[in-house]
Amino acid sequence: MRTRPSTSTRTSRALAAALAAGLLAGCALLDDGSPAPAPDEGGAGGPVTLTVGVFGVFGFEEAGLYDEYEKLYPDITIKEEAAPNNEEYYPKLRDALDSGRGLADIQAVEVGNISEVVASRSDRLMDLGTATGVDESAFLPWKWDQATTDDNKTVGLGTDIGPMAVCYRKDLFRAAGLPTDRDEVAALWFSDWEKYLGVGADYMANAPAGTAFVDSAAGVYNGSISSFPVRYFGREGEAIYKDSPAVEISWDLAMQAAQGEMTARLKQFTPAWDEGFAEGGFATVICPSWMLGYIQEKAGPDAADKWDIATAPKPANWGGSFLTVPESGAHKEAAARLAAWLTAPEQQARLFEKRASFPSSQAAYELPQVADATHPYFNDAPTGEIFSIAAKSIPTLELGAKDQPIQQQITDAGILPVEQQELTPTQAWRAAERKIDELLDR
Repeated sequence: MRTRPSTSTRTSRALAAALAAGLLAGCALLDDGSPAPAPDEGGAGGPVTLTVGVFGVFGFEEAGLYDEYEKLYPDITIKEEAAPNNEEYYPKLRDALDSGRGLADIQAVEVGNISEVVASRSDRLMDLGTATGVDESAFLPWKWDQATTDDNKTVGLGTDIGPMAVCYRKDLFRAAGLPTDRDEVAALWFSDWEKYLGVGADYMANAPAGTAFVDSAAGVYNGSISSFPVRYFGREGEAIYKDSPAVEISWDLAMQAAQGEMTARLKQFTPAWDEGFAEGGFATVICPSWMLGYIQEKAGPDAADKWDIATAPKPANWGGSFLTVPESGAHKEAAARLAAWLTAPEQQARLFEKRASFPSSQAAYELPQVADATHPYFNDAPTGEIFSIAAKSIPTLELGAKDQPIQQQITDAGILPVEQQELTPTQAWRAAERKIDELLDR
């Protein structure tokens, strides 16, 4: 790992950059250093209520960001409208964008849906690349590109991302005769998922009774496929999953893990998976930044000194979202300013500190809340450093409109039956292929 600069050096550099950009505290500044007034609508002035449509918990309200913005701009009131999950949220958002009715002033979009929004509904959204307070250079280039059209209109500002690492049990590695130091562990599989499975074979040769190397073959597939820029859809939006090198390589890795009996045969985010954490049933799990809290909760306090984090074989991302501003909004300029403020480096760093949402703003990585971050449950692993390095190297993904459901069919109809029902890889692939073809024909 690289040597991190001192806190004072990082802080001074970040502060200078923020002042130069006029983004200290995430707001534009007047010549005297005071916050610029929020733009009113057509010069009319007066109180404005801005609505923010999200799914799940984005953390803006819980971290106190809305309250702070309302103090900066007393004429602004913010109301959040939260759907319980994206499965319920996105179809309604898509319909509202098509009709131009029922939209919030700001609408969140999940990364799995941003490609469809950019391709078919960008004309219904503001170009936030030119909005007041937005600095393209503050964002990771690949994140910015995901929400930008071919004619350079940026319809979404990145919130969080999910750079991946490998979370591993030190006690199980030690018992299997493997190194436990995170740098030494990362070196075992550096740059190659095949090497990761090679470590798995070594682990299984001396595995503690009742344990597996990795939680699931689907997890192996997800880690590998997420490191490729092109996977299910081509550059022109055509479905290529049957001939995709990324799919073929990742499928083969998952089959190696399953047939090599390296996995605990678990489906992620199920009670059985939770029990696997609690019982120490597997030695590794490919973990995005947002999964750390989940692992801590499910593994429990008894495992507090047993987990650590190592760099993944290749940089990859799992998860993330954007904020968009509909063109039909009554207060779209004020909404764009709020979206810019919420996604500014300072606010993203605070969200990471308080809610563990990893920033999509690369400028935030120099701020102390991220640069100095460690996680006590994971042996004080330098999480800010590990995930920042991964985030900067993630490729821009070619995301199709049905990326998520295609991957769901590959894992659920294809990979899981090989693990749990003893289907052959050929039988399982054909089953997944039938499901995907039905999906694409709809």
